[in-house]
Amino acid sequence: MVPGRDQRALVKLSGEALMGPRSFGIDAATIDNLARQVARAVEEGIEVAVVVGGGNFWRGATVAETGMDRATADYAGMLATLMNALALQDALEKVGAVVRTQTALAMSQVAEPYIRRRAMRHLEKQRVVIFAAGTGNPYMPTDPAAALRAIEVDCEALLMAKNGVDGVYDADPAKVPTARRFDHLTYLEAIQLRLQVMDSTALSLCMENHLPIVVFDVRAPDGIYHALRGDAVGTIVSAHADAAPIRAR
Repeated sequence: MVPGRDQRALVKLSGEALMGPRSFGIDAATIDNLARQVARAVEEGIEVAVVVGGGNFWRGATVAETGMDRATADYAGMLATLMNALALQDALEKVGAVVRTQTALAMSQVAEPYIRRRAMRHLEKQRVVIFAAGTGNPYMPTDPAAALRAIEVDCEALLMAKNGVDGVYDADPAKVPTARRFDHLTYLEAIQLRLQVMDSTALSLCMENHLPIVVFDVRAPDGIYHALRGDAVGTIVSAHADAAPIRAR
């Protein structure tokens, strides 16, 4: 299908998605590949926002278990998301995309402050908008931040990029060879079956605001590009089990 220019989606990337084969940090070939996929989708008229995590550098909740104050650890994690956002911004610009990074923490030397109307204007102008620093609040992981930003800027879908998992299963496919993958799920089914779709707060936000979720494998060939186009990838979670994420108009 040919995407319509009024399509808008937010991609949630974990920090681990940027590591590639590395055990820490950012793999240059991996982030370049992700950037090319996003830029290709933008060239076809899709408006793209991105929320990126920071787990490849820092995990606030994990560090807090060692005795560090949890709020302080979470703020440090927000800085890690900004590092990833700037790296992704650079990779996108190198392949010709126009990018704006907005952050929930004041860092005017390197990024814009998050302003909803400005973000929406950037998207309308076919600029990729990267949201960094989560919501700017401790105790709040990046999944709820992704759901919140997607709802705020009127996205048609939230695309959850997973590492090596091509959707939602009824059991851990790494441990249960017979685990069954769902093509479609309702929000209530995901909650009742306690499936690991995303953070429960984020899932509730999406359900309350009727925002479809697409769970797909970021490592699949052109996975982000196909998810942004609305092609059949991964698992769709929505109000109705047969709903599609975004459609050409």
